[in-house]
Amino acid sequence: MKNKYDVIIVGASNAGGLAAVGALQKKAKVLVIDKAKNAGFLYRDTIASIGSKAQKRAGLNIDKMKLLNYLTAFAQGHVDQRLIKTWMDHSAEPVDWIDENILKPRGAYMQSTTDAHYESLINTAFPTGNEVTNSKGDYWEWNYGNWLLEKLKDLGVDFAWQTKLEHLIKQNGRIVGLEVQDQKDNSIHKLYAKKGVILCTGGYGSNSALMQKWNPQGLRTNAYSDSQRDDGSGLMAAIEVGAEKDDQPASIVFDRAAIPVGTNVNDFYRIDTTPPNDPGYLWLGSYSLLKVNLNGERFMNESQPYQFDMNGSSLQPGSVEVTIWSEDTMQEKILKKFHTLGCSRLGFPGIYKASEARKEVEDRIKDGLVKKADTIEDLAKQLHLPVNNLKKSITRYNQICQDGNDSDFGKEQYRLYPVNNGPYYGAWLSGRLLATLDGLRVNTKMQVLNKQGQIIPGLYAAGNCSGGFFWGSYPDRVPGLTASHAQTFGMLAGRYVAEN
Repeated sequence: MKNKYDVIIVGASNAGGLAAVGALQKKAKVLVIDKAKNAGFLYRDTIASIGSKAQKRAGLNIDKMKLLNYLTAFAQGHVDQRLIKTWMDHSAEPVDWIDENILKPRGAYMQSTTDAHYESLINTAFPTGNEVTNSKGDYWEWNYGNWLLEKLKDLGVDFAWQTKLEHLIKQNGRIVGLEVQDQKDNSIHKLYAKKGVILCTGGYGSNSALMQKWNPQGLRTNAYSDSQRDDGSGLMAAIEVGAEKDDQPASIVFDRAAIPVGTNVNDFYRIDTTPPNDPGYLWLGSYSLLKVNLNGERFMNESQPYQFDMNGSSLQPGSVEVTIWSEDTMQEKILKKFHTLGCSRLGFPGIYKASEARKEVEDRIKDGLVKKADTIEDLAKQLHLPVNNLKKSITRYNQICQDGNDSDFGKEQYRLYPVNNGPYYGAWLSGRLLATLDGLRVNTKMQVLNKQGQIIPGLYAAGNCSGGFFWGSYPDRVPGLTASHAQTFGMLAGRYVAEN
């Protein structure tokens, strides 16, 4: 392995790959290191943007100022609006680059998502998503991340796989390189970057100690972590040289983690290391079906962003919720009514159909994670719920559905569907932590800042290890935002560091 480059990028997924693209655009000599053997499977298939070519073809026109202020309000002002504005102004660039350089040569293409149109206080949505669609037009193109990495290699980028960042090298106040460990033989090496180092190392969701320190609520309310690579090493290396990190947690959470009945979530945190065969997934968990607490009581409007759902559940006994539905719910025409956004949306492209929902439910029954019964009484017993309370909740909910008016919590009429025809189904649900999003403070050139708000020369960050953009719960009504945030800021970081 050579040890001297213009730019060294730590992490080869969404932020790191596009950082390499940005640095190449400025003719830099680039090395990408990654502690794993490959990162291609991590590239996200829904990428947000404003004004991509795919969106222009679809006739979409997104109001930037409305989106800016929505994201700011969603985060209660705990964001740097300059970063949001920077993202909006440049978000189409990586989408278009991937479309032109990676997808089209192989017959795949970007397809704009046009139907994100909720307009309510709790559910405002924006049609920001671009779907990486295969050549047949009927499914996501899962392989494009590997194609992108192959393209970068063809363009002259060097890769060092199974190479883990240990420490940054600081000389005369500037970051000039890094100390790494070769995971194959545990040997230690020093690498030097003439222009700078870009951290694209993700968050800390797989590090239970850091979760306890920085996000204890997330540790309690998530049963699974899907961020198996996110050990916080990049964050810790930067903090070691004086970098400032967001002081409050941010994360992206799915409300579809089926857990064994009786689970104490406080003692249950499983780090998934086997994608794509992720344990415990129940995609119907993200549908606004009837949800009750462990007392068998309905306690909220189920029609809300994924993470809001889990926030509400965290206040209930055991920090879990129980979703209840009936056989006829799993019809194509019924599931379509829910108009679920994001990756659980029916027909998203080709990823989720009623038949697939039924198949997954059958699989979860075999796993013991979903319970099935011919009567409500039997279902309640299997779910460890008070029988009379559950019967009362279902009776009340069915009346609400019949009236077409949720006078208890205000769920939209089109999302009301009764639980009145057996067989009946139920599952305990907790959260799935996709990633932590509280990261290093950066300016609009992706330069990492110290505690005084001054730049640390030679150090840049992008993706989930960069901060100032998210706070608290993830705004999932802006489809593809995390991927776009990573790819856009990665591309910009690559350009800016190469211009040094």
